[in-house]
Amino acid sequence: MSNNPIEAIVIGGSAGSIKVVKEILSGLSFIPPIPILIVLHRLQTDTNSGLRDVLQYATPIPIVEPSHGEKIKGGTIYLAPTNRHLVVNDQHEFELSSSPLIHYSRPSIDVLFLSVADIYKKNALGILLTGANKDGAYGIKTVKDNGGLTIVQDPKDCFIAVMTQSALNISPIDHVLYSHEISDFINKNEHLMNSYARTT
Repeated sequence: MSNNPIEAIVIGGSAGSIKVVKEILSGLSFIPPIPILIVLHRLQTDTNSGLRDVLQYATPIPIVEPSHGEKIKGGTIYLAPTNRHLVVNDQHEFELSSSPLIHYSRPSIDVLFLSVADIYKKNALGILLTGANKDGAYGIKTVKDNGGLTIVQDPKDCFIAVMTQSALNISPIDHVLYSHEISDFINKNEHLMNSYARTT
């Protein structure tokens, strides 16, 4: 495993992933001093606050659905809003986009993962979870190609394995884990996040 400092965690998922994200967040034994960026496929009719509230029950870490131009802060979870693509720019700010759907999805996992890979490079940890289409496969490949650390949920553990199996089909992945093992992995690598010092 790489000993590069981790400056951002990005998590993507679709069908069945809300339960897994809650399990990951509730399993953390510390509050990471870095941003955690989450993009989950959502119905365009979803209210923003509903999913955020569901996830917030699982963690004391504040969960924010960012606005366009919002500066990224450590110790915060950012959830991609309904019906908008979420992008990280080179000023470590968020951009929201209404550009066309990717793999029938907006927000798209690939869109966020590609921007995180470009900005954080070897200091990104990408995590891809259960889902019913290929969105996220190319994104996590790009995280890997840029030197970042990668995890996919084991297809045997997925509610629907299309997403994670698609990632495994196109790229080497550092760790293939069951859902309950992901938070353990993060906890064991807390030391890699302690160097995070970005401020607003």
